[in-house]
Amino acid sequence: MDVVDRIAETVLYEGYILWPYRRSALKNQQRWTFGGIYPPAYSASTGHTDACTTQTQVLVEGDDRTEVEISVRFLQVVRRQAVEMEGDRPAERDAVQAGGRRHLSWDESVERRVDAPRLSLGKLAVGTAIPVAIPSGSATERLDERAALIRSWHSVEGRIRVSAEPLDERLWKLTVHIANLSDWEGTDRPEAVRRSMVSTHTVLRAAGGSFVSCTAPPEPLAGRVTECSNVGTWPILVGEAPDTSTMLASPIILYDYPQVAPESPGMMFDGGEIDQLLVLNILSLTDDEKREMADTDPRARQILEAAQALSPQDLGRLHGRLAPGWTNK
Repeated sequence: MDVVDRIAETVLYEGYILWPYRRSALKNQQRWTFGGIYPPAYSASTGHTDACTTQTQVLVEGDDRTEVEISVRFLQVVRRQAVEMEGDRPAERDAVQAGGRRHLSWDESVERRVDAPRLSLGKLAVGTAIPVAIPSGSATERLDERAALIRSWHSVEGRIRVSAEPLDERLWKLTVHIANLSDWEGTDRPEAVRRSMVSTHTVLRAAGGSFVSCTAPPEPLAGRVTECSNVGTWPILVGEAPDTSTMLASPIILYDYPQVAPESPGMMFDGGEIDQLLVLNILSLTDDEKREMADTDPRARQILEAAQALSPQDLGRLHGRLAPGWTNK
């Protein structure tokens, strides 16, 4: 996985499940708080606090032959329902026992990706639209003769519009507008989330051109950058500095060229916390709390197993280090 994909994946799963990584924890009762694009009727019912659209606008230096690639990525919520078979009919349960483990009902997710065709800035001057069309579906995982997990998901309909506007001979404004068009009239947030594009972000690549930093633009272009309208997104340069061919429009605020610390033991879904503290807190859980953490979500189980596998030397490396250019004076 290259540095761009690693950062994009980290953004995709930010807030997926938070410490103490258990279903019963209060902070995990209302999840999916970043980058949500909701059905328009639900969005209107909240006064558009939960938006049904997002927009990214960035500057590209290039000519009308410069080609751009746009990739929109998001999570779709998947309901995992534990059931017991009563005859030929499944009966919903909060939890079932099978294979020596407890299996809880819970909301998981599946990764979705929609790629726009690679087009030149000149062709994008008239704009292009890409549909988002995910049909509803379900899948059953049999645990034993009596117990099963049924995973189901709702349909999601949307549209991605990409356009480019020439500002001068070598400067263009690129716009990516994403809308949820799902026809659903409800007002219940958990049900709306299951029909939403969650943790939505966009990766933009320019072939034969370069993006202008939105956080530290060169002085001659600073005014042009302030004219860009970004709604629900925060565009940053990603990759290896000083490369300017790739941008990530993130739903959370980051700086240009973010990196995942090499000492990190793995994805912990909580960039607002320090990995060392999270690991120490995990190791201090009771046995019952650890069992609930493992039963809540496969990704939570991976975090638990990774934390328990760390050696004293691994834990020591999480304490911190002096990076090049830093001083302890």
